[in-house]
Amino acid sequence: MDKFRMVFQFLQSNQESFMNGICGIMALASAQIYSAFDFNCPCLPGYNAAYSAGILLAPPLVLFLLGLVLNNNVSMLAEEWKRPLGRRAKDPAVLRYMFCSMAQRALIAPVVWVAVTLLDGKCFLCAFCTAVPVTVLGNSSLAPSLTPPELARLLARVPCPEIYDGDWLLAREVAVRYLRCISQALGWSFVLLTTLLAFVVRSVRPCFTQAAFLKSKYWSHYIDIERKLFDETCTEHAKAFAKVCIQQFFEAMNHDLELGHTHGALAMAPASSDAPAATDSAKEEREKLRGITDQGAMNRLLTSWHKCKPPLKLGQEEPLMGNGWPGGGPRLPRKEVATYFSKV
Repeated sequence: MDKFRMVFQFLQSNQESFMNGICGIMALASAQIYSAFDFNCPCLPGYNAAYSAGILLAPPLVLFLLGLVLNNNVSMLAEEWKRPLGRRAKDPAVLRYMFCSMAQRALIAPVVWVAVTLLDGKCFLCAFCTAVPVTVLGNSSLAPSLTPPELARLLARVPCPEIYDGDWLLAREVAVRYLRCISQALGWSFVLLTTLLAFVVRSVRPCFTQAAFLKSKYWSHYIDIERKLFDETCTEHAKAFAKVCIQQFFEAMNHDLELGHTHGALAMAPASSDAPAATDSAKEEREKLRGITDQGAMNRLLTSWHKCKPPLKLGQEEPLMGNGWPGGGPRLPRKEVATYFSKV
């Protein structure tokens, strides 16, 4: 368990590197999935385009959503977006920065899928086989003898070599090479455009809005760290709360048993030497509770944290709870009395 805890703490401390690694693994997985995918074009005029569009667009959408789901900041973004205003204002720039950071990582795998699909050419061949210029690449003298539906039905079979029978009009290899050449050109253009766009977003954008970029980045990190520290504090409080409850339960049971025992006084004698250590341990655990010692108070604290987070201004003396907690109103001025004693 200690090894798993160390690995988990390392991943939490290096969350950005971890998410970059996850995105890289998903990108490689998307390419591997495409290579293992059995692409079967229906070779029908009414279904080729729909099948190809589904193969080109549906898996990238799934990979994009999966990339968002695997990102731990999605819940943090939703919580910050939907939380009540309370004493802390919402900054739309911070929310945009958080969403853009997640979207950039989640788009890596879909971009790889689209690029691999276009560079392979099968999907493009299936979608646009009916748009091949027969008069330019084939026997132009025989093309007018076919009606448009017959020509479309014949060209739709180009991706399927086992059923294509139109070599007398257009050689299949010519059509395949023509469409794959266009598909690969589009694929490399897509890769170039996405690379340039990523360069502009990651490198050029902060240069024009450096102040806004730094503020958004800082408060985005602050929200992430604040949430982690709050979770750690709640975990520590829960452990101390459970430990004190269990200790009180055992002490109560021990007291009840001693009352029913005839030699209860003799049984208490050997445990007297351990009393100071137990008292110190119980005192330390109670200090970890920070004054929250019952379920109702803890529920009110969690509700107040959700509805009314403290303002981002340190050193305030005014109460932070104004939604049902005692002392939520204005403080009355305190009177201080000083007393002097004379030894004369």
